[in-house]
Amino acid sequence: RHAVCIFYLVLRALDTIEDDMTISLDVKVPMLHEFHSYLYQPEWKYMESKEKDRQVLEDFPTISMEFRNLSKVYQDVISDICHKMGVGMAEFLEKKVDSQHEWDKYCHYVAGLVGIGLSRLFSASELEDPIVGQDTELANSMGLFLQKTNIIRDYLEDQLEGREFWPREVWSRYAKKLSDLAKPENIDMAVQCLNELITNALHHVPDVLTYLSRLKNQSVFNFCAIPQVMAIATLAACYNNKQVFRGVVKIRKGQAVTLMMDATNIQAVKAIMYQYVEEIYQKIPGTDPSSNKTQQVIASIRTMSLPGGPMASRHHYSPIYLSCAMLLAALSWQYLSTISKATEEYVQAGEN
Repeated sequence: RHAVCIFYLVLRALDTIEDDMTISLDVKVPMLHEFHSYLYQPEWKYMESKEKDRQVLEDFPTISMEFRNLSKVYQDVISDICHKMGVGMAEFLEKKVDSQHEWDKYCHYVAGLVGIGLSRLFSASELEDPIVGQDTELANSMGLFLQKTNIIRDYLEDQLEGREFWPREVWSRYAKKLSDLAKPENIDMAVQCLNELITNALHHVPDVLTYLSRLKNQSVFNFCAIPQVMAIATLAACYNNKQVFRGVVKIRKGQAVTLMMDATNIQAVKAIMYQYVEEIYQKIPGTDPSSNKTQQVIASIRTMSLPGGPMASRHHYSPIYLSCAMLLAALSWQYLSTISKATEEYVQAGEN
């Protein structure tokens, strides 16, 4: 648990550098490439950031000290992931996401590597079997599903801040510029583009269910499952929804709390996934260009989610240690998403 918290803080510091638009590229790119080495430099810190999370950079000597106090097996995982992520972040600072392959690549760098790193930590701790850390494809999908959900939901916010993460290969079929999708006269094409990207993200759900079915530790299961059910609920809220281009689409506070309380075993998660893909299915417009693909991926998710489906779970869980796991899950989800303020307060209350 301590290693996961340090991993989170280190990645938060790296992410703060990437997000800080006041740092010039000639300074930022070398920092991202070398950031993993700062973990072994006791005095390194950065005091020039203007980002809201700049404290993690200003107090980095404290974080790096705790990192160096970890077992070497944990240090090696965190340093390796940090290095790969910094290089990937630097690559996409200087280019936009064009193809769907590049979208997957970008999401791998900023989120898939998080899933891979966490999985390696779980296995290194012996809380989970070695296969959890070794199967990087499934771990990568865990991160990609969350990151794609965030990118899809945050279209308008990213546009207002001058960031573009939707792949050109997709949006260029619906508009001349990505920003044009926010114009009222383009709303029908915008929603079709949105639905295509949600369909793309849904292809990760079978991997998510397979990954979760392998977990045997209750706290690890809750930590991993809660962000995933939040993501599927968010996609269901966004699907075929014009509001994505007009404001913020959020799941309801009560809905978020219910999901956090319910996602404590694989059968419950499968039921939640089934519920929300059915919600999406009921909203598929007959005229939507992606409708056939959406129906196909939902059919595959249904097959895995139904009782007695081909994916058998190895364990049934009781909700022990739930409050601690919810706190950890909230930390993970904070890195990959922004939950509503009330939900965060609920998690904090659960900790108390």
